[in-house]
Amino acid sequence: MEVVIVPDAKAGGELIAEAMARLLARKPDAVLGVATGSTPLPVYTALAAKVRSGAVDASRARIAQLDEYVGLPAEHPESYRSVLRREVLEPLGIGMDAFMGPDGTAADVQGACEAYDAALAEAGGVDLQLLGIGTDGHIGFNEPCSSLASRTRIKTLTEQTRVDNARFFDGDIEQVPHHVITQGIGTILEARHLVLLATGEGKADAVAATVEGPVAAVCPASALQLHPHATVVVDEGAASKLKLAEYFRHTYANKPEWQGI
Repeated sequence: MEVVIVPDAKAGGELIAEAMARLLARKPDAVLGVATGSTPLPVYTALAAKVRSGAVDASRARIAQLDEYVGLPAEHPESYRSVLRREVLEPLGIGMDAFMGPDGTAADVQGACEAYDAALAEAGGVDLQLLGIGTDGHIGFNEPCSSLASRTRIKTLTEQTRVDNARFFDGDIEQVPHHVITQGIGTILEARHLVLLATGEGKADAVAATVEGPVAAVCPASALQLHPHATVVVDEGAASKLKLAEYFRHTYANKPEWQGI
């Protein structure tokens, strides 16, 4: 696992966007796995700026969704499909025909989960999966004690998560779905490159457990230690609990520039 410590969220977004740009330059139809939430927004902003400047052509890229609400119509403005259309696809000039995601409205939810895993495999797998991390170490909606071999499946949202997400639903928790479909940890680990972005001191404990702690289901993100190409990009706040921070700074400062992340 490579840990890169950056000054702030903007610098982290630019670093990851550059990695995506390099990937698209050598593989224009690459599958980019994307996440929702505020953390990845600097990545999407930086990549969209490269597209507008002509430095990157993302028109042939394919976009794969990490998770989705169950029971929320695809056209609902707060479905993750709609959020990603606004924040990723439209700014990058990518059509919805290049979008892959689970069907959260399917009558057979388990079948929809299995179908999504199959679709990812048929597409050749995810080339780069962008991840955020929760304060408890969750990735996607894989909460603590999720199986490290789990596949795409339905999960029940905690009451706190529904309270936190109510701000997107006019402050009304009753509008927030109780369930989501999420890629499992086993599914996530099949991506060729995993890039986790974490910012702020509130994520420091989770980052330390992910990077320096044992591989354990109590911290789902620690499964990234098992991956052959995992990159953790953190700002100073998120890096503040890392015992090996100076080692990570030294190794990144002295790696070959052509290697990227």
